[in-house]
Amino acid sequence: MIDPIAFENECTFRTSRSSGKGGQNVNKTETKVGLWFDVAASALFTDDEKARALLRLASVITIDGYLQLACDEQRSQLQNKKSVIERALAMLEKALAVPAPRKRTKPSKASVEKRLEEKRRKALRKNERGNFNFE
Repeated sequence: MIDPIAFENECTFRTSRSSGKGGQNVNKTETKVGLWFDVAASALFTDDEKARALLRLASVITIDGYLQLACDEQRSQLQNKKSVIERALAMLEKALAVPAPRKRTKPSKASVEKRLEEKRRKALRKNERGNFNFE
């Protein structure tokens, strides 16, 4: 679990004017919040965790190695900031999760029998195709 306070301290935030609802308020307040987080330079993760995060989040990480997200869903800058932090934490925790190793299982006796029977039928069908006698 990532410490939200330590994570927030490592993030860079930028605000800008948001589009959408808000009437005249939209024209004078900066409610859109952008988050930048340098995954490679973070002190929160080990080297293995950094590599895993960079690999799994490659589609949303910039060339410079920054995780970049923005939120303008709410009319409040504070609510947008909370929302973007929660989204970033969720993405990072999902990327850092180590998948459980696959347990090898034995095919059931019925599935083996079914596969072999289908194989026999196909072989018989193909064998019958070439045996034409034109006498």
